[in-house]
Amino acid sequence: MNNSQQRGTAERSQARRAELIATGRKLFADTSYDALSMDDIAAHAGVAKGLIYYYFKSKRGYYLAIVEDSVAGLVARAASDTELPRAERVRRTVEGYLRYARNHEAAYRTVVSGGVGFDPQVQSIRDTVREALIETLAEGAYGRPDIPQVARLALIGWMSAVEGVTLDWLARQAEQGGPDLLTVRDLLVRLLRGALHAIEEFEPDFPAPEPA
Repeated sequence: MNNSQQRGTAERSQARRAELIATGRKLFADTSYDALSMDDIAAHAGVAKGLIYYYFKSKRGYYLAIVEDSVAGLVARAASDTELPRAERVRRTVEGYLRYARNHEAAYRTVVSGGVGFDPQVQSIRDTVREALIETLAEGAYGRPDIPQVARLALIGWMSAVEGVTLDWLARQAEQGGPDLLTVRDLLVRLLRGALHAIEEFEPDFPAPEPA
């Protein structure tokens, strides 16, 4: 097999894997992990069960691949818009986070709540996402990702609040009179502003950015 044939085979393999992940994302959005068997997944995907094992080794491996693929979009979105003013970039980051949580609710709940039981790999994914978002927020607020420990603690505290608020907002979306996405965004941005001002009190060299 020549190089061109090898590339073609690799591209087809990647495309098939991406198709399986897209199918799984839809399935797990509507059905719990325990309620789906590999036979169910294969039937919905229209493939032999062995093909899923070939790409993902196990149901859990398949599930983790879906979660990792989903959150990759969240991190990429948060890191975009680098040309915007700092305060506007922070606002866009929070809004993108909420849109991701709403559009990928199953994956979001998996990452925030820790997955199926205590799953160290899902916890690792969560930690990676948190660190990436904190670096993005620091870059947006201060123009640099390296910040003092007290600043990092403040942003970790804010991220924990964001996760709690977002989970509750998702659970209550159907209720009449509930806040819309932009209202929740503005609430979280104001809470973040308070955290940034608290950081400034401890670290004067890291002043809070002016609101846009």
